[in-house]
Amino acid sequence: MNFLSLVGVEFKKIKRSKILFILLAATVILWIPSILNAHMNFGMQAEDISPENNFFIQGFMGMSWFMFPASMVVGTVLLNQTEMKNKGILKMLALPINTAKLCLAKFVVLLVLAAMQILMMAGMYYISAAISSRTQGYSFILPLLFVTKEISFLFLSAIPMIAFFWMLSVCIQTPIFSIGIGLASIVPSVLIINTKIWFAYPMSYPFFVITSEYGKLAANLDTAQVNPIPWIPVAIVITVICLSISCIRFGQAERR
Repeated sequence: MNFLSLVGVEFKKIKRSKILFILLAATVILWIPSILNAHMNFGMQAEDISPENNFFIQGFMGMSWFMFPASMVVGTVLLNQTEMKNKGILKMLALPINTAKLCLAKFVVLLVLAAMQILMMAGMYYISAAISSRTQGYSFILPLLFVTKEISFLFLSAIPMIAFFWMLSVCIQTPIFSIGIGLASIVPSVLIINTKIWFAYPMSYPFFVITSEYGKLAANLDTAQVNPIPWIPVAIVITVICLSISCIRFGQAERR
């Protein structure tokens, strides 16, 4: 079975799961406060941040710091648990399939789920911005090109973090422990982005990318900017290490 066929099989496995519903619910819940507090976006004009930019960034900051990483933690564990139902992992291991290839196929599915949630987030942003525009009498809607650029950057920055969460779910067999460690690892990111070694902590990447937008838009606000060096090389190394460990450990417990 080739790699694309494996990916297709993995998508069929989650077809009736609640993963997509969880991702959508988290996205909808996140934007409700933005609609209710839309009037507060006018307070950043003194910093040269327009209300529409503030509306966008505030919403995506809430997502990038906790909601998106937390959704990925839960989604990762649920994706891995699909193999545990009815001893599905044992059936897959009985087939002439490379376990590393199966592990990577699942990771690809996870990346697609992450992309889908970010697209849901962008869709909910436009819905929320349209509602807020009507209630406040001011257009909060940003150009599609700008939003597309930002969400693409957010997705790319999240890949090392997702690889780390996938490694946790593979190495830690007890779901509650895997979720607990994953969620606990998210919290320090708000502090780590203010240090010089933020690039060594993948859970801080999405939040750092969004907060750096404030520095680009504000004249009187000082925020750290994204520096490709050493961030990108370190991010690649972290991703490769996490995926390598995942491929080695995947199905190891069941093969004993």
